Amino acid sequence: QVQLVESGGGLVQAGGSLRLSCATPGHTFSTYGMGWFRQAPGKEREFVAAISWSGSSTNYADSVKGRFTISRDDAKNMVYLQMNSLESEDTAVYYCAASGPWRGSTGYKGDYGYWGQGTQVTVSS
Repeated sequence: QVQLVESGGGLVQAGGSLRLSCATPGHTFSTYGMGWFRQAPGKEREFVAAISWSGSSTNYADSVKGRFTISRDDAKNMVYLQMNSLESEDTAVYYCAASGPWRGSTGYKGDYGYWGQGTQVTVSS
């Protein structure tokens, strides 16, 4: 069974930082495009960041540009989301997702077929 397992969420003060990690135990996504999405209470799940299968291309939502950085370490089957200068509006459950082989850094939710269970990020003001 394909799994994506997020970790690294928690409670942080506004202006602080967190690094989310996404592990893919038992399955290699080294040739897959990967992304992060988030869902706040009462809102739709929205795109945050994506990275192409090769790591050469990244894509960010306007709301996180300059603050968040997505990266991947295929040797470890890991994807990361470094979040700096966090704001209360960043409070949400964050989900790791995988699109498909040889995919780019798509921000379209429908392109992602594999999803993790999510990790809660709470930013206090």
